Amino acid sequence: MDLKLNNQTALVTASSGGIGMAIAKKIAAEGATTIINARSTSSVQKAIDEIQKELPEAKLVGLVADNGTTEGIAKTIDEHPNVDILVNNLGIFEPVDFFDLTDDQWNEIFEINVMSGVRLARHYLKRMLNQDSGRIVFISSESAIVPSPEMAHYAMTKTAQLTLSRSLAQLTRGTNVTVNSVLPGSTATPGVQKFVGDLFPDEPYESAEKRFMAENRPTSLIQRLINPDEIASLVAFVASPLASAINGAALRSDGGIVPTIA
Repeated sequence: MDLKLNNQTALVTASSGGIGMAIAKKIAAEGATTIINARSTSSVQKAIDEIQKELPEAKLVGLVADNGTTEGIAKTIDEHPNVDILVNNLGIFEPVDFFDLTDDQWNEIFEINVMSGVRLARHYLKRMLNQDSGRIVFISSESAIVPSPEMAHYAMTKTAQLTLSRSLAQLTRGTNVTVNSVLPGSTATPGVQKFVGDLFPDEPYESAEKRFMAENRPTSLIQRLINPDEIASLVAFVASPLASAINGAALRSDGGIVPTIA
């Protein structure tokens, strides 16, 4: 399927690995000029090299900026004042007992997971509305709907993204701009795989993953971690002109982990 992303420019924050890199790769494969973002030059270049091994014709641009800070946002906007697609993928997570979470940890995760998207959308959405075209996608999580007790602070930020996304979508009424959220389930990124391995350190990884899904994510219908490419395919579609009727939506790509019919 041609997603008609030629001549589009896409910014995918935190796109040097994991879900972000998979999204960037998928969008680049569809012909968009794709901005690869990370905090270090080496991470950005490594990701670009890896993508271009698979997609030699990909149009990739590097962006070294920490979009979890106001300084990083200013650098991003200065280097790339206009984009057609913004994917707010930047996010951190860490399992911490609620009673051990400090105010600083709550503030840090909110600053990175929520305020990065707020600040970027504040700039880019206005320009998209002025040109009457554009796509913003927030990468939330199934934790926004089914929060896990070991990451209460993370779940809070993911729920906040849903509210933010829907609020911004309301501003696009009658235009060709859309704002949506995608909710991945537990995905096989290096961070999640390490988390699973640390939970069951005495088991081989394959059996540790099966045990994690059975014990920690029992409502999952696919009973496996999701491949980042599976998330990326949905995001690329939502970011395309073909998804013009999807706006203000929270779209689950969670392997059926959320036990609801809607």
